[in-house]
Amino acid sequence: MRKYRRLKIALISTCMSLLVLAGVGYANRDALTAWGYDLFLSDKVEASFAGSYQPLTDRPTATEAPKVENPFSILLMGVDARAQERGRSDTMIYTVVRPQDGNVLMVSIPRDTYADIVGKDKMDKITHAYAFGGAEMAVNSVEKLLDAQIDHYASINFQGFVQVVDTLGGIHLPIGKDIVNKGADHEKFTVKANKDSYTGVEALNYVRYREDAGGDMSRTERNRVFLEELVHRASSLKQWNRIPEVLDIAGENFSTDLPPESMNELAKKFLQTGHEIQSYTLKGDGKRMGKQNLWYFVTDEDDLNHVRATISTWLNPETPIEQLTVPQDPNQATDSSATPKNAA
Repeated sequence: MRKYRRLKIALISTCMSLLVLAGVGYANRDALTAWGYDLFLSDKVEASFAGSYQPLTDRPTATEAPKVENPFSILLMGVDARAQERGRSDTMIYTVVRPQDGNVLMVSIPRDTYADIVGKDKMDKITHAYAFGGAEMAVNSVEKLLDAQIDHYASINFQGFVQVVDTLGGIHLPIGKDIVNKGADHEKFTVKANKDSYTGVEALNYVRYREDAGGDMSRTERNRVFLEELVHRASSLKQWNRIPEVLDIAGENFSTDLPPESMNELAKKFLQTGHEIQSYTLKGDGKRMGKQNLWYFVTDEDDLNHVRATISTWLNPETPIEQLTVPQDPNQATDSSATPKNAA
């Protein structure tokens, strides 16, 4: 059932940096898969992403891929930007990648998280960091929030996702009830429930929906579901002639401080390693604050400290696999499945 998944996921992991490092293929196909990628796709990937390289100005420029034997961190951002706008980072995922044992930690940060915006000397929603100062301010603000280094970043414009979804022929979304955005100060749209497939615009509206009871946490979850469904659709693509078009669309809407050749090396490396992704979302409560009585997501300090300690553990190359756990949700009982499966 999964025998073709490794090559396909490698394609999309290159398009979206490390957002889609998921799935395990058959070990005896590793060499052939990496060879095929190198032979048929390597040059196309570098050409499609030639204009995506945008290094940060306040830190050393990356000239080669992270050393594959050491853990590294990357901030993944999905940016909701209209024409002529910088946009806001609707999705922010702090990711630790451990190439030596194939484990990945993804910590989602709700967009309305009340945080120190580095460079603006103010507390605000962390999504505004990207709007104020682009990737550089977003990276610095997340580093301060999590008290953890960010080695690299990758941002993807959601408008590009619309084109990718339509090029792929639509995607599945788990919508069991009509989504209706009708608030006076919100964009108006309706996404019908229980459809077999959703268009790019419908998928983007699913992500943008703001009027459910779950607030910022629900929106963060929909962002995650959307990205997973997009990857699933792309990984099942049978028409290989569409791949160059998808790569070109993604490349036009993607920016990172990793050069294209470095992305290529990472993609090939991950083709040869089994992967286990552990996901977590910062815990906290929504509340209105300040003179304007604005809505913020305020992190739980105990949970935030647990997340910081977890990140430090994952970034340590000496940490054994059995200790690569995620913070325990205080509302759930202890679950041994939080330990990476590659620990066996």
